[in-house]
Amino acid sequence: MKTNKKMRVVHLISGLGQGGAEAVLLRLTTWPDPEVEHIVVSFADAGIYGQPLMDAGVEVRTLGMTPGRLTPADFWRLRKCLVQLGPDVIQTWMYHADLIGGLAARMAGFRHIAWGIRNSGSNLAKSSRSAYLFARLGAFFSRWIPQRIICCAEDARRRHVQWGYAPQKMVVIQNGYDFSRWAPNESARQALRTEWGVSEQVPLIGFVARWNPLKDHASLIKAFAQCLEKRPDLHCVLVGLDMDENNPSLMALLSQYGVREKTILLGMRKDVPQIMSALDLHVLSSIAEGFPNVVAEAMACGVPNVVTDVGDAALIVGEAGWVVPAAAPDLLAEKIMQALDLIEQSDKTTLAQQVRARVMDAFSLEKMVAEYRQVWLAMCKTK
Repeated sequence: MKTNKKMRVVHLISGLGQGGAEAVLLRLTTWPDPEVEHIVVSFADAGIYGQPLMDAGVEVRTLGMTPGRLTPADFWRLRKCLVQLGPDVIQTWMYHADLIGGLAARMAGFRHIAWGIRNSGSNLAKSSRSAYLFARLGAFFSRWIPQRIICCAEDARRRHVQWGYAPQKMVVIQNGYDFSRWAPNESARQALRTEWGVSEQVPLIGFVARWNPLKDHASLIKAFAQCLEKRPDLHCVLVGLDMDENNPSLMALLSQYGVREKTILLGMRKDVPQIMSALDLHVLSSIAEGFPNVVAEAMACGVPNVVTDVGDAALIVGEAGWVVPAAAPDLLAEKIMQALDLIEQSDKTTLAQQVRARVMDAFSLEKMVAEYRQVWLAMCKTK
């Protein structure tokens, strides 16, 4: 890296649609840093994060590739793009970009490449066969392509080392959050509950996650139905891509367990911090995660969590939440009831402060940005 100029970091990602990795990319690249220049290259289109990135002054390039159909012309266009940009560091995000972007970068003559692993790898084959294939191929190429491999969670690091990823290249950088955006909001809580017809006295649980087998909404809905037998006033909010009435599989599940009338379907929303504040309890029912953003985001809004023991979810909640095994709806229902009982018996303001303090101490955005920057600088100092 030349002196007296900004370190240019080019981020490669397959797309900029909804997702935890994309949200972290936005937070990382829009953090004010006078010594780092970020450029984001999306293999596909600008998605939902392209415009916010550009609004914040980050250059975004889109290559218009068709997901799942990489052509030789696409690959050479990516290689040419990297040559034109001349980065000091190339940071890739998730398996497809790690392997495809890493190969293109190496063929273009770049060495300072950092891979980004955003998934624990658990049950990955059930979610995406191509992602699973790329993940396992990555184990072989990890010894040649990347200079560093950045994992979002300790659990992810362990599993990928077991798969054969180069252990000496692995570093864990946990996600950080903008706590000015994620914070308790009493006025939003009241407004949304009024809109949904849910009074302050009604217990409200929720899950923010797109429709995906790894999120295991079926276990959550079954657990919700069991909770309703004891708490018939309980309601559940579901937020995320395809979490709406146009999803026949979701609607079938709600009908099967008889919970449709007590379920609030919101689909994709941009006001998730406000929605979090309206909840009494956030429930993560996933069977696989890396570092689940929604858990920390809920906690930053003062909302405790019941989580399945996946990825680093248990690490995030610490003593400020409840942990159950994955794919165990009966146990999930039991913990939800325990949590709601404790919440009702507690001073809500004090509880919210305790839950928020847990993530503020451990997962600040400033800490995450500093750790990425430290890794990149160290890479640039090597020949």
